[in-house]
Amino acid sequence: MKDAISFLVEKDEVFKKLYLQYGKPFIPSRPEGFQTLCKLILEQQVSIESARACYQKLERFLIEVTPITISTISIEELRDCSVSRQKAVYLKALAEAILNKSLILETLSQKTDDEVRKELIKIKGIGNWTIDVYLMFSLQSEDIIPLGDIAVVNTIKELFDCKTSEEIAKLSENWKPYRSMATFFLWHHYLEKRNRKPIV
Repeated sequence: MKDAISFLVEKDEVFKKLYLQYGKPFIPSRPEGFQTLCKLILEQQVSIESARACYQKLERFLIEVTPITISTISIEELRDCSVSRQKAVYLKALAEAILNKSLILETLSQKTDDEVRKELIKIKGIGNWTIDVYLMFSLQSEDIIPLGDIAVVNTIKELFDCKTSEEIAKLSENWKPYRSMATFFLWHHYLEKRNRKPIV
């Protein structure tokens, strides 16, 4: 972590200012596994607070959120737990992939970021944002920037002279091999400006 911060602070004046203003950014962490991926699916395009409330309903109904309990519950029962129909389909697709062993989550930590992406992208409802966050939070990948994340994109536009997605992607190349730490700085600034605390 120290190396990543030193690299970014020396490389870019913006990160130097953020570090002087806030110190070390908050580093999110979540356990590897099925439950974290379920939570990330629920968090797609909604607030973390809303997704958390939805997951808690699901937990109360199922007692334990596992591939077996998700596969046996009906779409309508998932809907009763405030899961959208689309996300209910996604949760079931993930559960099915694990049960039929087309996805073995325990092996992901031994694979490269690209290999993990190729494995997870096959699952209906798991796209690059979900994979990026799983890589950063659960597998501690050091060089990920989720350019599908609105907070990251808007903060880059605010702090840097970038407008288009192409400019943002090109700029982020400068932060290799520590783009995950750059993302944590950007998220930290985004939340601080809105007087919000990180929720993981």
